[in-house]
Amino acid sequence: MIPDPTDVVVIGAGQAGLSAAYHLQRRGLGYAVLDAEEGPGGAWRHRWKSLRMATVNGISDLPGIAKPEVDPAEPSSEFLSRYFGAYENELGLAVHRPVRVRAVRREDNNPTGLLRIETSAGDWSARAVINATGTWTRPFWPIYPGQSSFRGRQLHVADYVSAEEFRGKHVIVVGGGISAVGLLDEISRVTSTSWFTRREPVWRDAPFDAKAGHDAVALVEERVRKGLPPQSVVSATGLIWTPALRAAKDRGALDRQPMFTAIEPQGVRRADGSFLPADVILWATGFRAELEHLAPLHLRGPGGGIAMEGTQVAAEPRVHLVGYGPSSSTIGANRAGRAAVAAILTLPGMPCPAEQVTWG
Repeated sequence: MIPDPTDVVVIGAGQAGLSAAYHLQRRGLGYAVLDAEEGPGGAWRHRWKSLRMATVNGISDLPGIAKPEVDPAEPSSEFLSRYFGAYENELGLAVHRPVRVRAVRREDNNPTGLLRIETSAGDWSARAVINATGTWTRPFWPIYPGQSSFRGRQLHVADYVSAEEFRGKHVIVVGGGISAVGLLDEISRVTSTSWFTRREPVWRDAPFDAKAGHDAVALVEERVRKGLPPQSVVSATGLIWTPALRAAKDRGALDRQPMFTAIEPQGVRRADGSFLPADVILWATGFRAELEHLAPLHLRGPGGGIAMEGTQVAAEPRVHLVGYGPSSSTIGANRAGRAAVAAILTLPGMPCPAEQVTWG
């Protein structure tokens, strides 16, 4: 059965999607949250068990209900799935799962008309869509000469389980982000590693304060305003030294090498021409935004990205992207959910008065 048209459909029930649902419910709008997962937690459901709350990058409270007391030793996948599930239940949020969104289309040529959301559970119609699908389902794999000839194992961080499976093997980690250095720290405790990045990593000795965070988000926001593909907020903040990472540096695990030029059956060819034998290549090369279901709307511009005004797609004001670009951090996701709802309230036909909100 196709539900009656609603005011807003939210796609995704991670941090950004739940934040949006909270503000939609608070403002009295009709809404539905469509989530592809089997249960609560968003992408956190899939994080490796060794990523514990003591080491996970800062997680903000969801709006309205603070996180419960944190056990630093608990896996983040378990803690955050439980927190998100309790949040949905306590607020009675309208989350439908598992529902996979296949496509979002305009129902007609009316710029203030309805959008059709085609899903694995039938079609929905809405005056606006808040997309909160994140990036976890779109791991990015770079392509290098000879990659298919490698006789060892290649995997992306999305497929990582634990360091123990690599014991006794030489592991190459590729990537310059938080996941790369965190996994280098973990894997180097049980076996030998090498680290390769395209650019020299930037490290921060100073604390990452509110001003630094604001400046980093502003850099990412400027890119998406111009319609360029977003860079991660981390790429603008740099890597922050922690006691664990300083210990990894002392073990030699963070001795970065410039990117290899080719992959061979038994290892890689370094930039200086020398050969490095390897058993495993772990690609910690990030993710891309999961937006393929929005392709029928033709939102991408000539710059390869989607031009944004805050959370709103500049060319399609009925569509908002939260957890995208500058709102990809947990703090930004919360603010973006509120800002998206505030902007949607200004659309023709919405039943509630708008409020002025800025998310940056």
